[in-house]
Amino acid sequence: MTRPAFLLPDRPWNGLRILDLFAGAAGAGMGFWLAGFEVTAVDIHRQPRNPFPFIQADALEVLADRDFVEGFDAVHSSPICQSFAAVTDWRGSRQDYPDLLTPTLALLNSYGLPWIVENVVEAARFGPLRADHVLCGTQFGRNVRRHRAFQTGNWDFFDLVEPCRCHRNRDLVPFGHKNERAFADAMGCTWMTNLEARQAIPPAYTHWLGTALAGHLNAQEVTA
Repeated sequence: MTRPAFLLPDRPWNGLRILDLFAGAAGAGMGFWLAGFEVTAVDIHRQPRNPFPFIQADALEVLADRDFVEGFDAVHSSPICQSFAAVTDWRGSRQDYPDLLTPTLALLNSYGLPWIVENVVEAARFGPLRADHVLCGTQFGRNVRRHRAFQTGNWDFFDLVEPCRCHRNRDLVPFGHKNERAFADAMGCTWMTNLEARQAIPPAYTHWLGTALAGHLNAQEVTA
């Protein structure tokens, strides 16, 4: 499939490659690209607006291919969140979604590569995710309330970001905004539809995490 590479902003390559699993329309992938990574995306569904080299496949099957995965410097994964998300309970349909987070963490733990897993905060409260970082759009100047938890493996870092400013903030663009562009644009996902953005995260999250990850990897190379 021809990818719309014209969407990609110019930036210097840091010499590193990251595998982006459950990639969707590339909210996370774009952040890693901005941090300097070469991104390869994997998703079981066609993602015509994902601008990166794309593999349409089952992410867990790809993750189980050790020879393929070890060709990358790091792995990021965003397993579908419906099996843990509170909104799924409200709809009474949690049983309709498999838990893909648990097998993802198990496979990632079998590697020595640095990795990052993203999911809803409830996956840390009630599921297997460890919330090493909990991020919100308002911490990065995005006008959206979008809390997501991140677990890091085989590396870690500590840094401060602005405090979350979403509490009682009436200026935020709501998740279910009917304007076709409003929510996607507020997220910083300007190449997506609103529907795709509702399944994504702001690229600012992985730009921040990816910059730290690149620093870790480059430091490891220097000391090796």
